[in-house]
Amino acid sequence: MKWIYVVAGLVFYVKMLVLPNIVSPMSGAAIMKAVVQDSGVPNAVSGIIFYNRLYDTIFEVVVFTIAIMCAQHLLANEHPLVKVRQFTDRPSVVLARLGATITAMVGIELALRGHLSPGGGFAAGVAGGTAIGLVAITAPTDWMQDIYQRWRAATWEKVSVLVFVALAGITLAGFPWPMGQMGDLVSGGAIPLLNILVAAKVALGSWAVLLLFIRYRGLL
Repeated sequence: MKWIYVVAGLVFYVKMLVLPNIVSPMSGAAIMKAVVQDSGVPNAVSGIIFYNRLYDTIFEVVVFTIAIMCAQHLLANEHPLVKVRQFTDRPSVVLARLGATITAMVGIELALRGHLSPGGGFAAGVAGGTAIGLVAITAPTDWMQDIYQRWRAATWEKVSVLVFVALAGITLAGFPWPMGQMGDLVSGGAIPLLNILVAAKVALGSWAVLLLFIRYRGLL
């Protein structure tokens, strides 16, 4: 089998040397302007992720979901730690909780206005997961697990994935979402909703993974 890989690598290398690179006649600024006009949002990155390459984004969300399921499966047969050591000194607790509050507010801002300014669903989800992580390193594991189960975070995570896939499928099918006025909070068709759903998915998924690793591995 090795010679097949060697031949395939050589063919690909010759292809890069012989065949010319296909370069778009449009400049970078023209491409960005076209993306903004097509998607209806000022943030060209959000326009690309949730409009031009929405098909790829669907599978990115699905891959993240599978990764969380795999982490749960791999740690299912292990024994949880008898005692998990958290930060208990007052300065660390205060700083972590203050950082979690600020990070959570930033995450909400990125989720709601990510299509208008730098940010978006993935960045908002990471900010939300960071806020949860800062609380988790200073709070009892049982308390965090109780909140996770009480608010049915696992269910909401799955619901966010299903709704995201459904909305993305409707968009890809050509459903004419109302675009609104460029620059308004409610504009860009389904992009604001997709941003919020991705943010919820990433934040809740990060919460699940954090609880798993803290419970079975302690603070890393």
